[in-house]
Amino acid sequence: MSIGIAILGLAVLVLMHEAGHFFTARAVGMRPRRFYIGFPPALVKKKRKGIEYGIGAIPLGGYVKIPGMHRPAPSDLDVFFGAALVEAPSLVGPVERVKRLVERGEFQAARGELPELERAVKSARLSPRTRRSAERGLAEVGDALAPDAYWRQRTWKRLAVIFAGPATNLVFAVVLLAVVYMIGVPVDASRRVARVSPTLAGKVSPAAKAGLKPGDVVIGVDFQAKLNFKEVAKAIRSSDGRPIVLNVVRDGVAHVIGPLRAHKTNGYYAVGFEPAGIRYRSYGPFGALKLASEDTWTWTKAIGSSLGRVVSGSGRKEVSGPVGIVKASSQAAKTDYRDYLQVLALISLSLALLNLLPFLPLDGGHMAFSVIEGIRGRAVARTVYERASAVGLAIVALLFIVGLSNDIGRLGGG
Repeated sequence: MSIGIAILGLAVLVLMHEAGHFFTARAVGMRPRRFYIGFPPALVKKKRKGIEYGIGAIPLGGYVKIPGMHRPAPSDLDVFFGAALVEAPSLVGPVERVKRLVERGEFQAARGELPELERAVKSARLSPRTRRSAERGLAEVGDALAPDAYWRQRTWKRLAVIFAGPATNLVFAVVLLAVVYMIGVPVDASRRVARVSPTLAGKVSPAAKAGLKPGDVVIGVDFQAKLNFKEVAKAIRSSDGRPIVLNVVRDGVAHVIGPLRAHKTNGYYAVGFEPAGIRYRSYGPFGALKLASEDTWTWTKAIGSSLGRVVSGSGRKEVSGPVGIVKASSQAAKTDYRDYLQVLALISLSLALLNLLPFLPLDGGHMAFSVIEGIRGRAVARTVYERASAVGLAIVALLFIVGLSNDIGRLGGG
């Protein structure tokens, strides 16, 4: 159940990201061609005012198609109509006319030739696979030549549409945290142990392994007296996983529990016990929003620092893949819905910041090229886009592989 909730939460974050692109594109006059809940192929779809709405077969987030992300090139027609030209030589004339006009930059004239090319495709004798490719080519080239194509828009419109996705995730993170503050956050608790968790971060919890028991009162850490639960928690979290001992009173007798090593879970170190008598404090909307914004900024700096360590090689183990993200979310969902909302907010913020990295095909890469093209006053060559995309995809794939290997290592206890 908790894993399902975690997957659903991640899917909602991706869907909201795509919705940000979709609604902003509509607002600035770039009519998206498709908007799916989930990823294609479509299980159900309906076209309304030129936009195809649907429910995809892959229920992970959403999908939006914005027309003409790149300036059209003659090679586009070669890709889509290559096989059709072999099967139906009668298409050579219409295809070549469009290609020549595209090569000369006469896009309005090229768009005017598309109806003739469409008629020629309809009357040509083509195999089903080749026909699908040609029809897709007509749609793709038509979108790229359309007045509302992305590449033809002013720089500010392009930046607005692309930035809207990460911005939606960023705003959602702040809102989630504000909701948690309004519901109420723990401000203190008794030092008495109410429950010892059997597992933590997929392993036997340090507290359970060391023999901590419900009813124990934690009076110190590493023989340093702690007057309240805040001080106990701070000492455990600042241990950074090094061996520590807990000083407890059990049935009126002092005991030393440990040494034990705290495990890192949900971004902080813990040993796996819940205190009794937790007190909560709720905040009003403005106070909650202020605290949520401060937390978001703190997390942003921490994520930025973590990315820097990944580049230097020292932070490789900090990267998580989809399995790790779902696992962390499901663990939080098992404990407290506040923890789950906080983890979801952190994931939403991470998605926003990751997508702002200046590499294609990430949003940050599209924004960087939009700025470059705005400064140059003309489009960047398609070959430059393709090379930059290849480099960006390699970087993203490397991060995915590192995250997935870390997930597998954690699942295996490594």
